[in-house]
Amino acid sequence: MAEVAAPEAQLSAALPSHDDNASPAVPPQSSGQNAVNDTAIADADKERIDRVLQSEIGITTLLARLKQSIASARDFATFLKKRAALEEEHAQGLKKLARLSQETTHRSDHRQGTYSRALDEVNRIQERMADHGLQFAVSLQQMSEDLQELASNIERGRKQWKQTGLNAEKKVQDAESQVEKAKAKYDALAEQYDRVKTGDKQSGKFGLKGHKSAAQHEEELYRKVQNADSDYQAKVQAAQAARQELVATHRPQTVHNLQRLIYECDSGLTLQLQKFAAFNEKLLLGQGLCVSPLKNGPTDTAGPKSLREVIHQIDSEKDFNEYILSFAGNPGAVAAPEVQYTRHPTLAPASAPAPAPAPASQPNIQNKRQSAALPAPPSQQDLGPASPPQTSPQSGPQQPPLSLQSTQETYQAYRPPQPPYPTDPLPPPQPAVPPGLPIGHSRSPVMQQTNGYQNLPPLNPVFGVSLEDLYRRDGSAVPMIVYQCIQAVELFGLDVEGIYRLSGSANHIQHMKALFDNDSSQVDFTNPENFYHDVNSVAGLLKQFFRELPDPLFTRQHYSEFINAARIDNDVQRRDSLHAIINNLPDPHYATLRALVLHLNKVQEHYPQNRMNAGNLAICFGPTLMGANASGNIADAGWQARVIETVLLNTFQIFDDD
Repeated sequence: MAEVAAPEAQLSAALPSHDDNASPAVPPQSSGQNAVNDTAIADADKERIDRVLQSEIGITTLLARLKQSIASARDFATFLKKRAALEEEHAQGLKKLARLSQETTHRSDHRQGTYSRALDEVNRIQERMADHGLQFAVSLQQMSEDLQELASNIERGRKQWKQTGLNAEKKVQDAESQVEKAKAKYDALAEQYDRVKTGDKQSGKFGLKGHKSAAQHEEELYRKVQNADSDYQAKVQAAQAARQELVATHRPQTVHNLQRLIYECDSGLTLQLQKFAAFNEKLLLGQGLCVSPLKNGPTDTAGPKSLREVIHQIDSEKDFNEYILSFAGNPGAVAAPEVQYTRHPTLAPASAPAPAPAPASQPNIQNKRQSAALPAPPSQQDLGPASPPQTSPQSGPQQPPLSLQSTQETYQAYRPPQPPYPTDPLPPPQPAVPPGLPIGHSRSPVMQQTNGYQNLPPLNPVFGVSLEDLYRRDGSAVPMIVYQCIQAVELFGLDVEGIYRLSGSANHIQHMKALFDNDSSQVDFTNPENFYHDVNSVAGLLKQFFRELPDPLFTRQHYSEFINAARIDNDVQRRDSLHAIINNLPDPHYATLRALVLHLNKVQEHYPQNRMNAGNLAICFGPTLMGANASGNIADAGWQARVIETVLLNTFQIFDDD
């Protein structure tokens, strides 16, 4: 990110800050005055916002705003999910196409040589680009799930505080409505009593019975007025108390919690947007580096080649020459001898004089002596009189006699033909495909490196070294091998059935072990090529690391304490006891255990896909993390599994999820 932004910063620094026609700069005091004005405006806005929030419409306004935030989060989560599906489909298609192209390239009816080697490199570059796309799709899918979960949690909080806040508001409204009714009744009775008291003649028409006197009627109205007055006062006091409670407690509490939910939802959405931008940059940068890797300088030729450099290595003339030369040893490639006329000896004249001895007869005798082991040709006596030798140039060259040299040439001419496509001696031979990889998939550079590590002593050993020594040497509380293995399983193995239960390839594990023992800082398991697309071997490598620790992760010093805590029947007491013991572990052990438990908690959350719940994981990791039969009693295996299972079931009570 910083490297990408560096050219922009340099470009901004190189741009002129002003020109000759620019207006004069603003004096410093003007900037200070603007800051004061902005602060005053902000304070005024804050006061107006508080006034709105504490009014009658504050809660309903916040509820509407929170609903908008939830809808935005869900919409962006849907976008991320669809984008992840598109990226995954594209990456899978690209990877499949690259592998198919790699298979067809090595067929005998296709062009070989520099073209075949260059196309192999091109296909490997395409596969690395597809791996970046798959990782990007996995990240987007995880972001979508996080946003959906956040929106669901916020929606539950919104419903809860909507009910609480609106109920408090309605309670005050009902109390004030009852005050209005009580006041109306009180006013009506008071007016009626006043008319009766002043002797209004019409008062007798309202509810007076013939046998009651005016004094009785007046006294009855007076009691009703007194009761109405008491009821009115009580209703007023109840309404005042309800409003005071609303203004002082319920409304501020509801407003505060709704604001908190809005900020949480908006912050979560902003975070995912920032991650989306960062992952897009990482995808483009990763694919760009696949196509054109960075070089230390123009003379750097040892690093990986760019796509352009790979294509430029194709030499069509060289491929043509190599193809033609591959047939040089073929019998058909030897020039056929010229056809000669040979007269049969029986047709030669009978009185022909015997031929004079040729000057070259002595070498012929020598050749016959050298070829004594071969069958001799028939003699002249057996064949009859021979014709005189032809000495004129027109008769053509004489057929050479049979010799050891000619026999060897004949044998060479009938050797089996050489392979039509000779191997170029300059580039290294293509390594064989390791067991477990799909057909057509070439061995990754990591496997080529680890081949040389098998017979060398480790440079920076990781296996068999205590966590304290690794911490002092590398400066990381969680070893790099634990981090890389966890990362690989969470990226590519959470949905693999039987993860941590099924064993991987022993050959792959030994290769990766040698790589970590030599330089663990150079290992990157975000690229599945680096662990041969075998995530079960990564899981086996992680368990082997814990098994080979000199002191187990749960330490021998606290072993008996863990076993005694596992024997506690009460779940809460057993959890608290284990929590206290874990807090007493050495810092490297505690940090590594925390990272592993948080990871295994994610594994068990995908139980419907991988069939690995807390109990299954505990069985796999019990002896691995606590030491197999550390106390010499095989019955401890059950208690070890119970320790691990209790920790996994109470992950977030024992460790915080940072």
